Amino acid sequence: MSEKRSFFQMIFGTSRQPPKQQTYMQMLNSTPNFVDFSGEAYDSDTVRSTVDAFARNVGKLKAKHIRRVNGKIQDANSDIEWLLQVRPNRFMNAYIFYYRLATQFLMSNNVFVWIRRYPGNNKIEGFYPLVSSSVDLLEYNGSMVVRFRFYDGKEYTAPYEDIIHIRRFFFKNDMFGESNSKALKPILNLISVTNQGIANAVKTSALLRGILKFTAMLKPEDMKKQTDQFTQDYLTASNNGGIAATDSKAEYQELKSDPKMIDDKQMSAMENKVYSYFGTNGKIVQSDYSEGEWGAYYESMIEPFALQMGLEFTAKIFSDRAQGHGNEILFEANRLQYASNDTKVKIIETLVDRGMMSINQGLEVFNLPPIENGDKRIMSLNFIDADKANEYQLGKTKAPPEGGEGE
Repeated sequence: MSEKRSFFQMIFGTSRQPPKQQTYMQMLNSTPNFVDFSGEAYDSDTVRSTVDAFARNVGKLKAKHIRRVNGKIQDANSDIEWLLQVRPNRFMNAYIFYYRLATQFLMSNNVFVWIRRYPGNNKIEGFYPLVSSSVDLLEYNGSMVVRFRFYDGKEYTAPYEDIIHIRRFFFKNDMFGESNSKALKPILNLISVTNQGIANAVKTSALLRGILKFTAMLKPEDMKKQTDQFTQDYLTASNNGGIAATDSKAEYQELKSDPKMIDDKQMSAMENKVYSYFGTNGKIVQSDYSEGEWGAYYESMIEPFALQMGLEFTAKIFSDRAQGHGNEILFEANRLQYASNDTKVKIIETLVDRGMMSINQGLEVFNLPPIENGDKRIMSLNFIDADKANEYQLGKTKAPPEGGEGE
């Protein structure tokens, strides 16, 4: 009979024990711990749709392992690139992996990714995003280690150099991004109260409310009995018709209910406060953006996140020696996918003419399949080498034939 293993054991194993003699890391002006606040805010539909819009687009980023050699960029085509492009770990494909990183980035302002390496050869087995209830920074043998406390009470401790740490709202704390709690909670509470008020107003408008006035003298117990019976028969949601009937013993006087509700403009203003906090707007969330609006969103939100990921993945994946040899991780997106067809054609014509884009790269912009030998770069013969321009002007070199280059 096979032994059952928990998800925790499948990721972290059972043999590795956290280091002993840990002490809390001494910070300059802050505490060495972080407590997650993401749960409450993510329950809001406005927040969730906003975060989803960001995460969906981040999920389309493509990781590349490059080497910069003598000023030239070479594709490394390494196992690391395959992991980051296809399946960063055993449980996630690349899209879901980056989607989760983006979600954690906005919800807790701290992203933690553990680099799991094979024992002995230091080769990377996978990248695992860690979502925990709290994180502590500890000191062990002069180095910083990170202790994660997960929501089920389990703990795991890893060296900080094996943790990819991406931050947002980095201000007072020496190591962690600030919590969303104080900044986001007031507006979320206001939206929640408003939604509850709308629901209560709808319920109230569907019910009868009023005073039952008896025309005859009744004992208190009889009055209460008839009032309860009248309420049960007519003042509940089961009274779909909204009509109450009385005889001469009682007179019903309706109380008009006038619930106060905010208008669309006020509701939109509250939602815009959430959008502004996350650096977006309603058009991005609803995928109703123009080419210019998408470009502004990409440059202000997605590109900075991709830049920070590239820097942090590079620093934690490669040793100083490997980085010195030009190894680097880049995250890029095909921004032309969101341009208009006219813009795509103009850009492709310009870049292909100048040898800056291959045929297959141009086809990719239009979501067309690559062709054989399409990775070649072609260029127009109407351009000359800049170093030869002066020679042409001074007559030292034969002028090129029309449409060709000089000798």
